Amino acid sequence: MAEQHPSPDGRAFALLLQGLASEMNLLGHDFASAQGLHSTDVQALLAVLRAADGGGVTPGKLREQLALTSGAVTAVLDRLERAGHVTRTRDANDRRLVRVQHNPGATRMAGRWFGPVAERTELVRSEFSTAELDVVVRFLVRMTEELEQLRADRRDGAEQ
Repeated sequence: MAEQHPSPDGRAFALLLQGLASEMNLLGHDFASAQGLHSTDVQALLAVLRAADGGGVTPGKLREQLALTSGAVTAVLDRLERAGHVTRTRDANDRRLVRVQHNPGATRMAGRWFGPVAERTELVRSEFSTAELDVVVRFLVRMTEELEQLRADRRDGAEQ
């Protein structure tokens, strides 16, 4: 079991969250560098991989998720397609709609890189009780919701 830490005050808690976010960003940048991709390309590829069960993702949805312009999404998808990571196809029911799906090699590549991250996540997760994890999940969901809302407010000009 990991050592117990005192409950941090607001600033210390924020610094812990920043440290976690920084490490996750650095892992993503390392992955991008190792694959010859831009960091935005990695974010797009991960979004496509997450949407795999739903039949892919549309470029418009990627634009929303990544807060990019249509032109930037096109450039990202062009690079990912040239690298062999994704395929763009027309929707069978609505030919106006484009779907982006990952290629099998992208799954294997991401799995090799992020597999150790999943292993370390499981190692840490196993140190906590179900009740503790329920609280962690509730916190992460709420933080994500609040940060998404903050980003939307800023995008809409509601907060400067």
